[in-house]
Order: sequence, then structure tokens, then C-alpha cells
Amino acid sequence: MTPRDVHGRRIGLAALLAGATVVALAGRAVAAPPDFEITFDKSVRAEPYTGRVYVVTTTRPRQSPLDGVNWFDTQPFFAQDVVDWGPGEVLRFDPDKCLGYPDDLDRLPAGTYRVQAVLDLNGWSHDVIQAPGNGISDVVKVEHDPDRPAKIRLRINKTLPPLRLVDTDDIKYVRLLSTALTRFYGHYVHMYAAVALPPAYSRDKDRRYPALYLVPGFGGTIGDEGFARMLRGLADRAGFDAAVVYLDADCPTGHHVFADSANNGPWGTALVTELIPYLEQRFRLLAEPDGRYVTGASSGGWSSLWLQITYPDTFGGVWSLSPDPVDFSTFQMVDIYDPNENFLRDSEGGWRRCSRPATFDKALVLRDFCRMEEVLGRGGQFQSFDAVFSPRGPDGKPLPLWDRKTGRIDPRVAEAWKKCDIRLIIESNWKSLGPRLRGKLHLFCGDEDDFFLERAFIKLGDSLKRLGSDAYIELVPGGGHGLPSDVWAEAVGQMKERYEARHGTPVVRGLRAELLVLTPLGRRGLYAGGGRTAGSRCVAGRAAIAGGVTAGAAAGGRLGNSEDAVEDAFGDRVEALVNGIQRGGAELLTGRIIAAGTPSQRH
Repeated sequence: MTPRDVHGRRIGLAALLAGATVVALAGRAVAAPPDFEITFDKSVRAEPYTGRVYVVTTTRPRQSPLDGVNWFDTQPFFAQDVVDWGPGEVLRFDPDKCLGYPDDLDRLPAGTYRVQAVLDLNGWSHDVIQAPGNGISDVVKVEHDPDRPAKIRLRINKTLPPLRLVDTDDIKYVRLLSTALTRFYGHYVHMYAAVALPPAYSRDKDRRYPALYLVPGFGGTIGDEGFARMLRGLADRAGFDAAVVYLDADCPTGHHVFADSANNGPWGTALVTELIPYLEQRFRLLAEPDGRYVTGASSGGWSSLWLQITYPDTFGGVWSLSPDPVDFSTFQMVDIYDPNENFLRDSEGGWRRCSRPATFDKALVLRDFCRMEEVLGRGGQFQSFDAVFSPRGPDGKPLPLWDRKTGRIDPRVAEAWKKCDIRLIIESNWKSLGPRLRGKLHLFCGDEDDFFLERAFIKLGDSLKRLGSDAYIELVPGGGHGLPSDVWAEAVGQMKERYEARHGTPVVRGLRAELLVLTPLGRRGLYAGGGRTAGSRCVAGRAAIAGGVTAGAAAGGRLGNSEDAVEDAFGDRVEALVNGIQRGGAELLTGRIIAAGTPSQRH
């Protein structure tokens, strides 16, 4: 549940804090609505169109109307379904037929608006407003007076440009036709990835590299590869030569989370059996579990954890940050299995919130959020959950977990969701899963997550402790949904640590280079001990040792077996190596002492 607008762009904090108040319209007397007349050109689409048409607005002079639709500061927008609407035909938005948010069309307040019409032609992206290829009109400025409504003509005469994926020196794009998904959908379906290669890749052409598979949060698309560069940069600073593979999770229903589902198809199967083998062959990636690590945040955090427990022998470790609910008995603040629970109202009858108010200067009310998703039609966050976890209904659509008007939870659908309840799956299959997940689970969440996700996270952590898991579980003090970069850096350091523990790190012993497998730090120091300081000191210590070891091995490999040669040419490097190991050992010891003496923040 990454804080983004509905188009998948991250929302800046300043924008969230400055005016995150939805226009209150409920108290207005109904008046005459604006008279929207909409057409589309044959150059945009030659055939009749069946689907949803949108009118988006903004009162802000510097904001595009297309940017007015977002989670926290939504400008009024409206939608109407059409059947066989032909090019050149006039469509009038009928207040009795069209949907509106935050209120109906005939309750639009007086004011100056900039408006634009949108035709959802892309059809595949969750983003029904700004997806590449969508038809749009020019922006029209309107003075709306409910007592004297104006006629507003909007001509859809152009399309949004296609997404262009161009390889660069550090990013290579992949587009792979999926047999499994094509069979499910009945038309060609491609999988996309952006691969950020390590600097050594072009120099050492005989070497194979580990891969960090990064699943984006809700709204992330293949065009957001900057996150892969960020993770690649952290790996560079940690001295970890690994490729970062940014995966595309966008689909018509929202975010498919790489889970096989009745509504979205076999995305997990396609990833493991088609895309990953192709990437390993094309980019010289290690084709073994400890050459494949998976990570992500928010919906990507849930997805990465799902992939690890579903394919425990495929992936060598998961680093899941701020995952969507990992225990459906605490789905944000709702126990979906409790027959007395209502999804929209709390125990006192008030409207449930789906976010904390502090970070975004207002709390999202679930009732209003669901209404916004209703107007969008598809691809919303809660619609995405239904698509992944629910059975398919008789109409071909996902069965909703709860009634969007009454909040009543359907117990049959709730029962079906159990197959995707991560805590239940782990508990029910621990006998077989436990040994295969040993050392592989690394989970992070803020203790004040903006979407209340820490509640399910803590339940999963308690369950794993009862089961005797060695999972690394960190509840970040004061952390919100977007965890700071030092948490990501810690995760990358742990990836490097695990990789080197499995594959070894070259070190000079005497007159020849050998492999030293770094002894893993006692799990108690990082798991049951306390605080970020302990973990970071331990990671820093290991980094110091690994840096010295790597430098020593590189220099030693250029020398012969003569002790004189070592003394003459390598004396200063040996001294530096020893000093590095000593500093690293001190950091490791300090980390252990801190961990033993501070209150636990890890579960």
C-alpha cells in the first residue's frame, strides 16, 4: 500500500501535508450540473468504444486535470459507461447515469475549473487515467455556476504517448512473451523487467552474478526503474556485485503480486518457470537459490514474502519491507474471519479509517476510499486484493470480500482468502516449510505504519517465534510506511552477508589465496537483541572485514609464492588487511554488546 497517487506516482510529502482535505459537498443543495458534451476523433479510435469515459477536473491553475485523481487530495472527477459509442457521436454526461467523486455531478460547487476528458483505451494498466495510449481531450477552462450551468464541449483528439523503454549503460529492459499467461488470457501477454547490472559485469565476462529481484509496491510499473538504480547503488556501496531485477506487477485489476490466482492468472508460475530462467541465461545470472534473493516494499513486500514461502527452494532469501497484511485476522484493523466484524464500521459504529492521520494530515476513511475506487472502475488497491485472493464470480469478476455499501463480510469469500493468508500457510505447513526457510526470512516494518500494517506484522512475528523460526524480524521504532534508506541499506548488507556465507569470500592465507566463509553472527544478536545500533555496528564490522579480505585477496593474487615478494610488494596491504579485520572485529563485538544490553525492537 505504497503512498502514491492512483497512477502509481509516489506522492511527495509536501503535497500530502499541504491541503490534503477532500472537498466537502454532502451538505450542498442539488443544483443543475455542468453540461458535458464529449466526442472522440476517428484518429484516436476508428471503431466504436465500449467501456468507461472520464471527466477529470482541477481548481489548481498549475495542476494538470489528469493529476487531480489521487488518494489523499482528490479533485472532483466523474465517469460514465458507454456501449458502442462511435467516433464523432456526442456523449452527454447524465447525472442519473454517471458516477462522481467526492460527490455527484449535480453537486459540483461553483468555481473555476480546468477539465479534460479521458478514454480508457490502454485496457491493461491499472491506471485508467494516465496509462500510455489513453485518449484525452485538450484542457478546457470552465467557470461553473450551478444556477446557470454552461455547455462544455470536450473533443478527445489525441492519445497519451506510449511508454518507451530504451536500454542505457546501466539498465537493460526485457520483454518476454509468456506461454502460461497467454494461455490464461487468450491473447498475447508479455512479462517485463528492468535489469540493473553491476559495474563488473562488462569487465568480467566469464563470471555469473547473483540477482536481487525487486517487486514494486502498488502502482509501480516498468517505467519506475529508478528504484532499481537506488538498490543497485546501495549494493555498490556495500561492495556487493549483484544484478538488480526490477519486476513489473502492473495488471488490469491492480497489482498481481506474482501470486497465481483465479482472476489474474499464473503470474507466480510464469515468473519462476519462464522469466527467471530466461534472465539467468541472457545475463549470466546464477541459476541457484543463493543466487536469487527477492525483496520489495508494501504490496511488493507482501509479494516478495509470498514468493519465498511459495517457492522456498527457488529463492535463497527474502527481505520484505512494510508488507501488506500478512495475517488476515488483522487485515489493517479488521478480522475478516470474525462473523461479527463489519469492514466499513468499527465496533462503536464509526466509519473505519484505512490510514493514520498524522503522516498525511488526514485519515483516509474506508467508505470514501471505496467510493473513489468505484468511480475509477478497476485497478484500485482494495479491488486488487479481491482480484488476487477471491474466487471468480459468475459474472467473471472477482467476488468481493465485503459489500461496498453495507460493509458486510461474505464468510464464503473470507474462507477462500485463507489460501493466501501468509501466517496461516506458514503455521499449517511448518513441518515441511521450516527447514526450507531456515535463514531465509528477513522482515521489516515500522511500528507506526501509515496503513496499520504493523498489527499483522507483529502477529506473524509472534507466530514465527512460537514455531522456533530463525527469522530476522525488525519492528522499526517510529517508522511509517516508507522506511528510511538505512533500512534498505541494512537489508542489502544482509543479502551480501548471506551470499558470502554461502559462496565464500577470497582471502589471503600465507602465500596463496583461499576461501574464507565468514561465520554468521549469532542470531540472538540481531533477532532477540535490541535496536538499529546493534545491527548496524555488526553489519559495519562485517563490511570492514570483508573489505579488507577482498583487498588482500586481490593484491595477493598478483604475487608469486615467494615470501620476499610478499614482504617487498605486499607488506603495507597485509598491515591494512590486519587493521581492517581488527576494526571489524571490534565493531562486531560492540554490536553484540549493544544487542545484549538494550530493549528488544526485534520480534
